[in-house]
Order: sequence, then structure tokens, then C-alpha cells
Amino acid sequence: MLSAVARAVVPALGRFTVTTDEAAVLAPGSIVAPNHSSLVDPGVVLAAVRRLGVEPVVLATAGLWRIPVLRGALVREGHIPVHRGTERAAEALEAAAAALAAGRVVVIYAEGRLPRRVDAADSAPGPFRTGLARLAADGAPVVPLGQAGARRISSGSTAKQVAGLFTAPLRRPGVHVHVGAPLVLGGDVEAATARAHAAVTDAWRTAAGHLAARRG
Repeated sequence: MLSAVARAVVPALGRFTVTTDEAAVLAPGSIVAPNHSSLVDPGVVLAAVRRLGVEPVVLATAGLWRIPVLRGALVREGHIPVHRGTERAAEALEAAAAALAAGRVVVIYAEGRLPRRVDAADSAPGPFRTGLARLAADGAPVVPLGQAGARRISSGSTAKQVAGLFTAPLRRPGVHVHVGAPLVLGGDVEAATARAHAAVTDAWRTAAGHLAARRG
């Protein structure tokens, strides 16, 4: 349901486009690794992945499960709460590994949190945490996903984010997602994390380039 809602809502908020590498594929048991720049990212990613015919499982902050209406949908669709900074944090990777083994496509934000900026500009992905590399250690293919433009829908203070969402259908900001070719991470965790970061950065640059070309 959430993927269907995102696919309907995100294009209403802006000029939403998706491109893929020729070798891009979202096979069962894949991990999608997007860059993280805005609170609307999950909707953008869900809309893009649904457009490619997949309904993924998303690792998301556990606070979302406290929202009554949203909680039901999150539980029904098997999305995974991340209890950051607690003893339960490791449970998310265990649940994600089980979802991969069951053939689901899993979305994990390797940056772990949003950038601490208030402007609406895009920037390259921040440092990655090691969770993505550890989840992919058993050979699950990692699909890099770059998105650009989401911060023009919503960014800044809480008031500005709400205002941005309400005005986006009138402003129609451009949002572009680019899906790269899958890679299998090898080597130690640090080396694998660096490879994943480079691939997601490349996908983000491609997405940002598409937006710049449209504006030009």
C-alpha cells in the first residue's frame, strides 16, 4: 500500500523522473542503497522502485511506528524499525537479513541520518555506516540509487518542511532518481563500505546531472 501511495503522491509534488543503467536490475534478495537528503526520501525511493515493479522492505527510524495510522501499514508490509542508539539496533540487520533470505528487496540508508543543513541544495552523500556492508557480506547484490531534488520539496526547519510539502504541487520542483548497476561487495567491511559509497555517489551525480540538464 505504501509503495502505491508513494507512486501516486510523489509525481503530484513535483516533476518526477526515473532513469536506470542498462545493467540495473532489482532481483529478489537485492539491497537498494539510496542517498539520504530529505524527510521525503522514503516516498521518492518507494515511488521509483515501485515504478520498476518492486515493492521493497524499508529500514526506517523506529519513531514512525509510533504514528497510529502509519504503524499498521508498516507492520503489514514488513518494513523494519531501526532503534538507533539502543541495544535493539542490531535487530534491524537481523530482520533485514531474514527479508533478503525470503526474496524481498530491502532498502537501507547507509548514511544513517539526514544531513544537518537547512538549505534546499543537493550535496553528495555523507559518510556511510557499516550496516550496509555487513548486511551484504553474504553476497546479496547492492543496487546503488541516487536521488536529487527531494530537498526542494521539503527541507529546513519543521515549519519550512511542512510549508514545502503544501506548496510543492504549485512549485513543481524537479526530482530525479537514477538506479545503478548492482555490485557484490567483497573484502573487509571498510573496503566494502567505501565501494558502496562510491557507487551511490556516482548514481547521485547522474541524478543531479539529469536535473541540471532539465533546468538548463
